[in-house]
Amino acid sequence: MTTLEGRPNTALLVVDVQRDVVQEAHDRDAVVANVAALVEGARRGGIPVVWVQHSDEDLVKGSDGWRIVPELTPADTEPLVHKRYGDSFEDTTLEAVLAGLGVGRLLVVGAETDACIRSTLHGALVRGYDATLVGDAHTTGDKSAWGAPSPDQVIAHTNLYWTYQTAPGRTAGTVATKDVEFGGS
Repeated sequence: MTTLEGRPNTALLVVDVQRDVVQEAHDRDAVVANVAALVEGARRGGIPVVWVQHSDEDLVKGSDGWRIVPELTPADTEPLVHKRYGDSFEDTTLEAVLAGLGVGRLLVVGAETDACIRSTLHGALVRGYDATLVGDAHTTGDKSAWGAPSPDQVIAHTNLYWTYQTAPGRTAGTVATKDVEFGGS
């Protein structure tokens, strides 16, 4: 039900599943496995997979820690968007990539829940996209030393509030990996 005209397609948006970003993330292996399953399902179903990769002064572009985790390999034909801000749309080529693919609906996965995932979800919704969070395919590190709740609570709260997110003419929500249907064979 996107408000973006002529954009009937869905894409899987894989945000910042990079070595240093998820190295010590909550339930890292299970989340990466779910992301991998979703990537394969999207490919089988003919759904575009769009990768987002963050860099900043602590995550230097081209460094080993900046690379996508070894369990995931973007295909040469899949777009890779580089970003420097939390919102994957902010000062990137993401909007142009999605427009070129006719995408108006996003399935969002990756890291980190309390930063780039939340920012990207909100960025998508305010730009007119339908934005669905895959609730068991995103993660974050422990920031409780700075007053944040534990990672499992951050993830649970994000899943809860995104389930009930609304905006005129757009849909949001949360779904489990096992309930994502891409179609295809």
